[in-house]
Amino acid sequence: MKEIRVPAADSALRRSSWQQKARFQKRLFILLALTPALGGYILFTLYPNVMSVYYSLLHWDGIQKPVFVGLNNFKQLFHDAYVWRALWHNLLFMLTIPPLVVIISLILAYLLSNKSYRFSSGLKVLFFFPNVLSTVVVSLLWAFIYDGSFGLLNAMLRLVGLDVGNWYWLGEKETALWALIPPSVWGGVGFYFVIFMNAMSTIPKSLYESAVLEGASHMTRLFRITFPLMMPIIRVSAIFMMLGIFKGFENVLVMTNGGPSGSTDVIGLYMFNIAFGDSTRNYGYASAIGMLLFVILVLAKLIIDKFTANREAEY
Repeated sequence: MKEIRVPAADSALRRSSWQQKARFQKRLFILLALTPALGGYILFTLYPNVMSVYYSLLHWDGIQKPVFVGLNNFKQLFHDAYVWRALWHNLLFMLTIPPLVVIISLILAYLLSNKSYRFSSGLKVLFFFPNVLSTVVVSLLWAFIYDGSFGLLNAMLRLVGLDVGNWYWLGEKETALWALIPPSVWGGVGFYFVIFMNAMSTIPKSLYESAVLEGASHMTRLFRITFPLMMPIIRVSAIFMMLGIFKGFENVLVMTNGGPSGSTDVIGLYMFNIAFGDSTRNYGYASAIGMLLFVILVLAKLIIDKFTANREAEY
């Protein structure tokens, strides 16, 4: 029997056909795998953002027929003193909350990573505990602490000899805005504490051992070794905190609802009240405020990228 040989051209053609089929199947699998996520992104993120641009040109209460007003919403926006007051409160939170959260989380993570405490596991759970609670629960808890009649804060002040009477910390203009900062810091430290601890575990121990041999103190090691090597992670954490501060308003809604007399109003809460308030319902004007907020967040992100080093740490 003679041996049948396949010509080289036919073999190359079959190989090419098989490779094309494999590439097609790979692309089809990637498309099918990405379709749910891409569809969700288009439906719940991209489409609402595009419609917000359209709504910002309308006067619409969500029920009656919308009226096209062009740029009148933006003209009203720049003359609205309540908007700029709310933005000032957001700016104040942005200048105070992220630095406090980063510093406290960084120090706690460094201490538990580099010192052997007897109850270190329990301390980790204790620090992360606020993140298990919802924002509403945390807000109600701190509202109880600030209560003037039976609040924990006034009771502790009386124990140390500072009798402030029945001072309602959330009901007075002088203290209401500042009283919102500790709940946000307390609720954010645990999350970033865990992130910083995981990041510190990747730093080679040889760097700390060399610093100890040279007589470096804990603070020197923290600010000369740990802090610079973790700067990319700190930078990303600061961006996330900044976004949360400008967009979030749940704790303000629960604790003060913007009062007293608008002294704790923030831009997210003001936009929410404009869109869904019974007497001020105007989706168009609320969308215009959302466009302003979008521009502010983009500019803030560009400023952070400009003045913060964005390079990988090298050991």
